[in-house]
Amino acid sequence: MNAEKPIYIDYNATTPIDPEVIEEMMPYLRDHFGNPSSTHWYGTQARQAVEKARERVADCIGCAPHEVVFTSGGSESNNFAIKGICYGNRHHGKHIITGAIEHPSVLQSCKYLEAQGFEVTYVPVDEYGLVSVDDIHNAVRKDTVLITIMHANNEVGTIEPIGEIGLFAKEMGIYFHSDAAQSIGKIAVNVDDLGVDLLTVVGHKFYAPKGIGALYIREGTEIDPLIHGAAHEFGLRAGTEAVAPIVALGKACKMAKESLNSIPARLFRFRERLHEFLTADIQHLRLNGHPTSRLPNTLNLSFPGVLASDLLAAMPEIAASPGSACHAESCEISPVLKAMGVEERYALGSIRLSFGKWNRESEIDDIADLLSARYELLLKGHKY
Repeated sequence: MNAEKPIYIDYNATTPIDPEVIEEMMPYLRDHFGNPSSTHWYGTQARQAVEKARERVADCIGCAPHEVVFTSGGSESNNFAIKGICYGNRHHGKHIITGAIEHPSVLQSCKYLEAQGFEVTYVPVDEYGLVSVDDIHNAVRKDTVLITIMHANNEVGTIEPIGEIGLFAKEMGIYFHSDAAQSIGKIAVNVDDLGVDLLTVVGHKFYAPKGIGALYIREGTEIDPLIHGAAHEFGLRAGTEAVAPIVALGKACKMAKESLNSIPARLFRFRERLHEFLTADIQHLRLNGHPTSRLPNTLNLSFPGVLASDLLAAMPEIAASPGSACHAESCEISPVLKAMGVEERYALGSIRLSFGKWNRESEIDDIADLLSARYELLLKGHKY
């Protein structure tokens, strides 16, 4: 175990930037500083780099380059997709369907649109965090213009039936958006296989920098720009392109596609080994999320009888995320776990352990020993 730094198992929150990604982007911070809209040599170098990155993103998700629009990240992409479709198609209707466990940038966009006169149906999830295709089918109205369901949940890792929803949405002529922030680099992501019209891509979830992402927009989609100004990004997203981060995103997409048959399988082994060790040591340990239809790197566990924040505080050797937010006077259960119907005594003790490409097999034993030992100590001294 590294004595200086804790073991990082919070890759669903953010990933370190891959050294190869840094190497690729550095010339565009040092030398190739031109504005991609300029017609001279400096601008041409920048423009060529942007378009190469666009091709790499498109290749990663199986679309045409002109269907990729660069954004500042996941929240912007989600806002752009939802507001852009709704404002661009309000002459067709003002009804949206989304899930109960979506990212806040999706849920808050929907709440905002409700205040603008749109109506939103929030489809529930089952105990595993899965939405029902039948529930979505039953929620559709004549004035439904958008369905937005995440590809995989960031907290529990449950993978939603996006392909089935996509087929149905296409039959009904309804635009379909999916937030794939957690999917790329972990499971296969192809826009045609998923049947989506819009897809959110987030760089810092797969070893690119923070502050860069993309939105896939299927050709022919009626969508309003989110940021108005000059004609950057096909007139859909004004603002001079951030060349270095865009180059980084392109490189990260290329690497994600190339490693899809190797890294996820290794992380799956880590996840299963840790779960097996902990289950053998700890009674009443609860798995949150689908047992099989789940991201290969994600393990959300509930340790009953303790607060997750206390357990993590007792383990400075590990960097992970709690499933509840505790303040001076109270603890707030994760909305995802609450929507899944997880009992409070389990929800308050939930921790998300999410692995990444730089975790090592030798760390699994350390993590298991620490979790088991510190949990038992807390149980002896504290009851909640």
